[in-house]
Amino acid sequence: MTLTLETSWPVGVRSQFPLLMANPGVAYLDSAATSQKPQVVLDAVMSYLTSENANAARGTYPWANRTTARIEDTRDRVRRFLHAGDRSGVHFVDGTTAGLRTVALDWLVSFLSDGDEIIVPFADHSANLVPWLDAVALLERQGVRVTVRPMPYDAAHDYDVARLPIGPRTRFIAATHVHHVYGNDMNVHRLRAAAGPDIPICLDAAQSFGHMPISADALDVDFIVFSGHKAMALPGIGAVWAANKRGPVFQPAGWSGSPNTAGIVSLAAAMDWLSSVGLPRISAHIVALGGRLTAGLSALHSYEVLGCQDSLAAGSAVQRRHGIVTFRHREIGSNDLGFILASDGLLVRADGHCQGTEGEKTSSVRVSLHVYNTAEEVDRLLSVLSALD
Repeated sequence: MTLTLETSWPVGVRSQFPLLMANPGVAYLDSAATSQKPQVVLDAVMSYLTSENANAARGTYPWANRTTARIEDTRDRVRRFLHAGDRSGVHFVDGTTAGLRTVALDWLVSFLSDGDEIIVPFADHSANLVPWLDAVALLERQGVRVTVRPMPYDAAHDYDVARLPIGPRTRFIAATHVHHVYGNDMNVHRLRAAAGPDIPICLDAAQSFGHMPISADALDVDFIVFSGHKAMALPGIGAVWAANKRGPVFQPAGWSGSPNTAGIVSLAAAMDWLSSVGLPRISAHIVALGGRLTAGLSALHSYEVLGCQDSLAAGSAVQRRHGIVTFRHREIGSNDLGFILASDGLLVRADGHCQGTEGEKTSSVRVSLHVYNTAEEVDRLLSVLSALD
């Protein structure tokens, strides 16, 4: 497909991010780890903290009541943002990892029986593997044996739904929406048809929430779990959206304690900002930036780009890198390359990227882009990399 890259629009968007404007010589290329925050999000949090900060559901005075109302309004905002039905539930958590663990230990363990099977990804982020294995280990200590089957992948590191190991005792599937290393859409919309109407599916949306439109109803999944800090909100806030259509109604166990009210305020403001900018436009921009970067890297002989090799040109018929491009230099170690890039003001991630047990074993450099990144930053990165070719 032909990718059209806007040039003037992201400059105006970038002007809304104080940290980026205060550091004009820095290209922040690590948004898959955490995004930068627009001024409106910072203002919303400061306004709340300086005008009506109070605990929710713990008092009857106006500040407490307004805080409670803010939280409930944000639950509804999440549903609308995900294009989900009103009967679904939204539960705030610390982030994606905490949310997936809550689904695993507070919901899945009560749903599974001796002899059941689950399918989970072994080559995605560890956060979408370890909680399911921990749930199985907990059940095993209780005398309940559950078989874990690996999610199958094809040569492009997409889910191979034709080989999905569905059996009569398959009770649960965990999947990732956008891969945190390869940047490709894992085409999870195909899972429901392959799994049938009755198997619950849990979606790790850490790299898609706030980067592209998501329709919970269209995907027909049972859980969508995400972090706010990757989508313009503060660290320490995320959510578990639960459809509550298959299996027991999802409810985190134990006493919930005081919510992260400032984080919830930031999440509401972030969703409003993302909606005002336009998720389709954001998605098209970061895909086009990824195409520009992969096209440049494919011309440099010293670099190996990880993931689908059919998407290494901007004009490719296959372009599924949603702003995440990961690569290695054939002679320079990835950590060393990360230091070299940082010395030129190019901030990337260089390590193992929290891969699952079947993921990449060798460290690599990950460039992750968002709406505030520009074509000039990508070209500047390619210029430095080409000098090392």
